[in-house]
Amino acid sequence: MPTITVQIVTYNSEKYINDCLESVRAQSYPITNIIVIDNASDDSTVEIVEKHDDILLVKNQNNNGFAGGHNQALQLSSSDYVLVLNPDVCLHSNYIEEIIKVMEINPSIGMGTGKLYRDYKKRLLDSTGIIIKKNRRAFDRGTGQIDNGQFDKDVEIFGVSGAAALYRRQMIEDISINNQFFDESFFAYKEDVDVSWRARIFGWNSIFVPNAIAEHKRGWNEQKKRSDVPMKIRKHSYVNRYYCILKNDHLLYILLHLPAILIYEFIILSYAVLKERELLKAWTLFKNEYSNMILKRKKIQRARRTSLKNIYKFFRGIW
Repeated sequence: MPTITVQIVTYNSEKYINDCLESVRAQSYPITNIIVIDNASDDSTVEIVEKHDDILLVKNQNNNGFAGGHNQALQLSSSDYVLVLNPDVCLHSNYIEEIIKVMEINPSIGMGTGKLYRDYKKRLLDSTGIIIKKNRRAFDRGTGQIDNGQFDKDVEIFGVSGAAALYRRQMIEDISINNQFFDESFFAYKEDVDVSWRARIFGWNSIFVPNAIAEHKRGWNEQKKRSDVPMKIRKHSYVNRYYCILKNDHLLYILLHLPAILIYEFIILSYAVLKERELLKAWTLFKNEYSNMILKRKKIQRARRTSLKNIYKFFRGIW
């Protein structure tokens, strides 16, 4: 039987972490390891996790972000599969079993996800995978929709949300660049998009398994204002899209999709100039990382093992 590690990165997650851990321990599929990387929480997160004596807890002195924390955890296990899980997600008992069952049938599937609900009782969906538009904006598939059975089939998708993503170890090792599966330049947001795109380039596939159910309570909520999100996080959310493009995109398809890209660039630049000029300082991050990103790009593009058509068939729609 394939082995699996569940790894969670926490930061001030006291509201959610206990329910998350209980849902992991209630899985029908046997868990080899549970690893929690705490990014210097200043609430009671660590104390709550320490009550679970079957968990490997690493207490960081600094906040290493989503990417850095999960890369740490990946070095602490060698299981066949890894579930990257947000602390604000609760899994139904068969979540892991259902996805592994499908992935074991086809060794080209490198990652899988289930049906994530924002509110399970109301059938309000959060994510059924990642979709990407021609303007290079990535979204959670089905987000905000009421589940009326429109996502009830196993289907190949562009990629999987990092909230509850199951990765094959072989793929993790295959697509890691400079020993990093998640690019730590991203810090937070869009790391899952970058991994999904890179995996496609390397010839790996992604699967959505609707029988695997989870509820994503989200550390933010719909009432939370954008101004409540720290500027550091907003800058990364903004600039990380450009990191994805620089590392993974192909000139031919940039030209083919250029009208959609330029329209969006005009809109987002206008917004930043008129409403949020501080966001434009994110380009300093881009400038500082440019040389490293180019080196990563060369490694990624040299490793391409599938056709451009097979990658860009997922880039649909202009908005």
